[in-house]
Amino acid sequence: MEWTDMENESSIGRADRADEQKPMANPSSSPKIALITGITGQDGSYLAELLLAKGYDVHGIIRRSSSFNTGRLDHLYRDPHDPAARLRLHYGDLADANCLSRLIQEVKPTEVYNLAAQSHVRVSFDQPVFTADVDATGVLKLLEAVRNFQEASGREVRFYQASSSEMFGKVQEVPQRESTPFWPRSPYGCAKVFGHWITVNYRESYGMHASCGILFNHESPRRGETFVTRKITRAVGRIKLGLQSKLYLGNIDALRDWGFAGDYVEAMWLMLQQPRGDDFVIATERMISVRQFCELTFGHLGLDYRDFVEIDPRYFRPAEVEQLLGDATKARTVLGWKPRTSVEDLARMMVEHDLELARRERTLRDAGHDVHA
Repeated sequence: MEWTDMENESSIGRADRADEQKPMANPSSSPKIALITGITGQDGSYLAELLLAKGYDVHGIIRRSSSFNTGRLDHLYRDPHDPAARLRLHYGDLADANCLSRLIQEVKPTEVYNLAAQSHVRVSFDQPVFTADVDATGVLKLLEAVRNFQEASGREVRFYQASSSEMFGKVQEVPQRESTPFWPRSPYGCAKVFGHWITVNYRESYGMHASCGILFNHESPRRGETFVTRKITRAVGRIKLGLQSKLYLGNIDALRDWGFAGDYVEAMWLMLQQPRGDDFVIATERMISVRQFCELTFGHLGLDYRDFVEIDPRYFRPAEVEQLLGDATKARTVLGWKPRTSVEDLARMMVEHDLELARRERTLRDAGHDVHA
């Protein structure tokens, strides 16, 4: 793939006062322009799909790597020399404030979706400084770039911050809603709390149209394989076909509110279509344990998880989050959003996808190829 930059103009005015947001309509002749950080991730790829389908020009920020990490976008990508191409990728990093400022000025987005993060909770205990640099101060750097562009250009940029249910941590009430106090239990959760509150602060201080989506766990076949749901479904397919014998997990009694990422990105978009920025819990309002998720996924292929799952203490967190259950009443009432995919359908979708991957792996092995899962 090649990465190119593209400039485009918008004609949205910025808010005049910190306490009075005054959104202006975008001219129908000009497509909306979205800039997505974390576009190569699970959520970024689904969001890019959604926005392209709605007629947006979509720009994504990716980190430089010696190997391609754009597999989730391959089906969306068109050669940048194609005049009809509406997806453009740019090198950048949330740790680089100058780069963020330059990209905002070049792309001139009407909407910015900040999805980039070091998002693995367990890894955040091993890399707390890096996690804070990206997930906390990285948000501030991006907000500053957006604010400076607004003030210089007079154009409003609507901003979405990916907050997290992990901010609730040691939950103070069940279910958790927008007003529930935060008590994070990991460096990841702590960094996300800063990112959340600095976004709220910029909304209140500068009148920015900035919204925070407090998304509860959301999964899909595009989920990274080190995350527990995908780790489970990947193992289920391989075990079914004799490619793997055991699955090692940590705390399987942890309770989570799991939804489908494809449903949740629609809520992100809806937040930025409202007359003013706000914060919303996005959740299915149903909670099951990791153990129950194992029952669903193994059971889908006629297997008993107890024959294959073993507990490995190395996967326990230093401070556990025992349960997370969201109350999405506000999102239903204000945004008109509700999840369309049940956890049973989600589990089935992921197992079928990973069973097909296992079939391909076994076909290659049976043909004599050396395949590393």
